[in-house]
Amino acid sequence: MNRLIYSVSAAALLFAAAPAFADQIAPEADVAGRAGTNATAVDQVVVTATRSPVKAEKIGSTVTVLDEEYIEDSQRLAVVELLQETPGVTFVRNGGPGATTSVFIRGAESQHTVAIIDGVKLNDPSSTQGGFNFGNLLIGDVSRIEILRGAQSTLWGSQAIGGVVNIVTREPSKPFEASADVEGGARDTASVRGGLGGAGERLSWRVAGSYFTTDGFSAYATGKEADGYQNTGLSGRARLKITEDVSAEVRSVWSKGKNDFDAFNGDSAEFARTEELVVYTGLNVALLEGRLQNRLAFAYTDTDRENLNPGRPVQPLTFDAAGKNKRWEYQGVFAITDGFNAVFGAETESSRMRTRSPTATNANTPFVRGKAGIDSVYVQLQGEVAPGLTLTGGLRYDDHETYGDKTLGSAAVAWALNEGNTVLRASFGQGFRAPGLYELYSEYGNLDLSPESFDAWDAGIEQKLLGGAATVSATYFHREADNEIRYNGCSTGTADALCFVGGVQRFGYYKNIQKTSAQGVEFAGRLAVGERLTLNGNYTWTDAENRSGTAAGKQLVRRPENQGFASATYLWPIGLSTTAAVRYVGKTWNNDANTQAVKSYTVVDFRASYPVNETYEVFGRVENAFDENYQTVLNYGTPGRGAFVGVRARF
Repeated sequence: MNRLIYSVSAAALLFAAAPAFADQIAPEADVAGRAGTNATAVDQVVVTATRSPVKAEKIGSTVTVLDEEYIEDSQRLAVVELLQETPGVTFVRNGGPGATTSVFIRGAESQHTVAIIDGVKLNDPSSTQGGFNFGNLLIGDVSRIEILRGAQSTLWGSQAIGGVVNIVTREPSKPFEASADVEGGARDTASVRGGLGGAGERLSWRVAGSYFTTDGFSAYATGKEADGYQNTGLSGRARLKITEDVSAEVRSVWSKGKNDFDAFNGDSAEFARTEELVVYTGLNVALLEGRLQNRLAFAYTDTDRENLNPGRPVQPLTFDAAGKNKRWEYQGVFAITDGFNAVFGAETESSRMRTRSPTATNANTPFVRGKAGIDSVYVQLQGEVAPGLTLTGGLRYDDHETYGDKTLGSAAVAWALNEGNTVLRASFGQGFRAPGLYELYSEYGNLDLSPESFDAWDAGIEQKLLGGAATVSATYFHREADNEIRYNGCSTGTADALCFVGGVQRFGYYKNIQKTSAQGVEFAGRLAVGERLTLNGNYTWTDAENRSGTAAGKQLVRRPENQGFASATYLWPIGLSTTAAVRYVGKTWNNDANTQAVKSYTVVDFRASYPVNETYEVFGRVENAFDENYQTVLNYGTPGRGAFVGVRARF
């Protein structure tokens, strides 16, 4: 399918949606619901889009919701493996589980994706360009994932340009409950997860733990030795109802992982250790008979990383870094009338990082350190101005201690027609990202960097058919970026003054060198054929290209132009559920000049589950059933065919 077809499709979509929003702009919401159920986007309540619970038919932004049933049915162990099944989302990984993993939403850079878990933004100030590494984020005790696509900086801060991934751990619903999942399979892989909790009149609590291990495979595509991975995780949450209108809560997630990895050109004995801690504490107060909900909270993240090479006997430490983030925040939600509400808040955030790369003989190489602070206020108003027609508008003001102040805006519209069977959506959002601490202060840092800026919009339609048995949606999106920060290499003999520090040439530095654009179309559909067969699918076309320098007009690296996912699930009369799923990712480029291609690939998975009784369920799957030999990053390996079996229990 060529670009002309996509352009015509996008134009037709905009023409159809035009009466809904006139001069304003926004998107569609789709849901990957459980096979055998009839869930659709307009049946869902979504939190991420407005930072408060809202029916999806009132949301102008594009949201995909993965609920607990879908997550369990998928049998996935890593969050990124679920994300890849949703429209507009791709990932690349330098090897197997635990390796550095980047997520791209709608062609944006990986550092433009904000990840949130239990209300806390997951960011490591010491990471390259401040992007979140999804490599150590396993499913664990996760019960719900919301993927919000498009620029969302008004509510979620400067990094939320490509989108937001909101992850929620399980909350108890009974006086006492427990869960356990055990599985094992190919490459000596084993996973154990368990949790217990309870919900009472005053106290609600849950604790959970997990352990994952695998011998893995060679991270280098043609390597000879396997690169393994181990991860231990703990999570907990508690909420105390102090009075009818006051409650306090605490949530925490901790993980520690160890992964072997290879060099870019061959096997290596090196391995990495990563320890991550997330803490949230909050006080909730309801006023005016519940019309005004107030939340005062403190959030903290702490990430420690180190790389070691046993091949350096004198001093094996090759990399050492730590990043900490502290955030105080207030948020209010005020029900102005039955149809109008406001979300407003204030945040103050401070980030610190330290990083060093010790030499082969000196473990005491001094740390490079950096810190930054930012204060923010935001407000968003949402109201149903006519039956089914909901308008949303927001503003955010950021005051960065180094880069001054910036005001951002957003607007959205959702129009539910025909008793909710047709929903038209559109949204517009601005983005602003200050340079990260690593970009400023690391050995590749540049203190003369300027902030990045973005404008993004999308428009779409969702339609129920066949009495609700089928749901189809289409969304067109577009984003323009200016001043994007990229790594700039220093060649031998260069006269560039920034290539020298203290008279010594360095390998490179970060620089504002890029303008980019991304546009595309997302299609999604779901069909329930009777009560037993369910079909799900989505397809995304993305034109993400460089607009500056010698690479102008070239496709952005590791961003596929075409990608798709489809699954078919059949529920047999005996209770057995079987699913076939296929994922396609088109050709990508491994370099800016588009001379190093990473070929397209298709991966097919099969899975089945059978409920023995109300407590126990057995399940199994075959991943990459046809043993596709593929890569997401040039010269880095991916898993071949593998079979896994397990059992889960719910008490």
